[in-house]
Amino acid sequence: QVQLVESGGGLVQAGGSLGLSCAASGSIFRIAAMGWYRQAPGKQRELVARIISGGSTTYVDSVKGRFTISRDNAKNTVYLQMNSLKPEDTAVYYCYAAVSSSAWARLYDYWGQGTQVTVSS
Repeated sequence: QVQLVESGGGLVQAGGSLGLSCAASGSIFRIAAMGWYRQAPGKQRELVARIISGGSTTYVDSVKGRFTISRDNAKNTVYLQMNSLKPEDTAVYYCYAAVSSSAWARLYDYWGQGTQVTVSS
């Protein structure tokens, strides 16, 4: 089993910044990708940003230029720096990781418990 523990989030005014972090632990052989999804009330969960093991990143268009995802492979930790926050960024943010537990095991997706980000106008 793999556990993802998130930290960060909270309440910030529009234009402000917040940082999220997510540490993976447990039966980990390889983490192929880590990232962040978010879900706002009444909306579907959407991918915010993802970083794969080689370092390549993907962002949803609405956060490009404002959010930065990074990863510390030695610590199995992913970070999301969020700048110039907007009220529409308000959501529960979920960390995820695609993990294999051995050289022969397939990848499984694991999820964090979610952390609330609220941006006031």
